[in-house]
Amino acid sequence: MGPNISEIADGIYRISVFVPDIAPPTGFTFNHFLVRGDEPLLFHTGLRKMFPLVSEAVSRIMPVQDLRWITFGHYEADECGAMNEWLAAAPDAQVAHGMTGCLVSLNDMSDRPPRVVANGEVIDIGGKRIRYIDTPHTPHGWDAGVVYEESTQTLLCGDLFTQLGNG
Repeated sequence: MGPNISEIADGIYRISVFVPDIAPPTGFTFNHFLVRGDEPLLFHTGLRKMFPLVSEAVSRIMPVQDLRWITFGHYEADECGAMNEWLAAAPDAQVAHGMTGCLVSLNDMSDRPPRVVANGEVIDIGGKRIRYIDTPHTPHGWDAGVVYEESTQTLLCGDLFTQLGNG
């Protein structure tokens, strides 16, 4: 089964991928979020092996190479496993994350230097304003953070929006 694309708010798309072999018998749904703007942002890259599915879904919404920002809730394979695949596909893209995540993992693991985003800092992506909020250990991981898109009042939080089952 391919990814399901839903516009959950104006210019914000949920790309969900159901994997029946994870957490049987119900399976597991991974969610990725694309925020459209002059400088589009992807929240949650997905697993590295999931890149072909998710990038094909993004290409139905916009050209993948136009992606400018990549972010996620915390450093973990399902959140940022495909980070470097996205960087390769989108030459102007940059990973943006909180200081802890950059210092502990991303400065080493990202193929391009990440941008450290301060707690409460806003990235204006043109038409949307993305506020980064440090949330250490919530939902888990000491590098955890959430992003809040101010114009639509949409909160994106890794692991909060993953779920058992298909839906």
